[in-house]
Amino acid sequence: MAAATLTVAFFVAPLVGLLQRVDWSGLSGELSSPQAWDALRLSLICSASATVLAILFGTPLAWLLARGDLPGRAVIRSLVLLPMVLPPVVGGVALLSAFSLRSPIGGWLNDTFGIQLTFSSAGVVMAEAFVAMPFFVITVEGALRGMDSRFEEAAASLGAGRLTVFRRVTLPMVAPSVVAGAVLAWARALGEFGATITFAGNIAGRTRTLPLAVYLALETNQQGAIALSIVLLVVSLVVLVSLRDRWLMRT
Repeated sequence: MAAATLTVAFFVAPLVGLLQRVDWSGLSGELSSPQAWDALRLSLICSASATVLAILFGTPLAWLLARGDLPGRAVIRSLVLLPMVLPPVVGGVALLSAFSLRSPIGGWLNDTFGIQLTFSSAGVVMAEAFVAMPFFVITVEGALRGMDSRFEEAAASLGAGRLTVFRRVTLPMVAPSVVAGAVLAWARALGEFGATITFAGNIAGRTRTLPLAVYLALETNQQGAIALSIVLLVVSLVVLVSLRDRWLMRT
């Protein structure tokens, strides 16, 4: 009991310390500054875009990992989930190596379509999707593995095609996990720092998201940094509390 209490205190103490340093009277002023609003707006847009990418590309990938007869599936899953344990800065360096203007892919995109991913909002979305999509994939894959396949078999026996079975049977049954995975991916994208600053930079109004604004404000405006940290803290806490029964207790 004592050890558990000390462990809980270890996690609670930094949060209490942060809350004690908040200037509550000036909090609204710090959060309403143009710099804070620009960072918040960019964070919401980019994290939402990264979440959409996670849903569009992560859903078929999760289905393939859960149901597909794929050679080397364990290796592929490991590669997909690697960003969850990879240091974010290393992920940013990897993205920079693959998609910078000097790389074959990045150079081709720029020469052919005029697309520059580095130091752009599109680069922020890519960095956030890179680190957030594994959370969506592992959540949906777990739901697909755990669902009762007899419902799908019954629908198929009645003449429904594979796409119809997936759309009318499979997807509704795993919908709570899809929502939970999307929220987790969004929260992870919202808090992304290392890969973003390494790959997209820290440009005001273009790539400076909330975590980057916190980092910059620590040098010049500590109360502003604390105010922005409170926003991220509240969002993270709300996500974890809302998903405690839907995802955390089922996986």
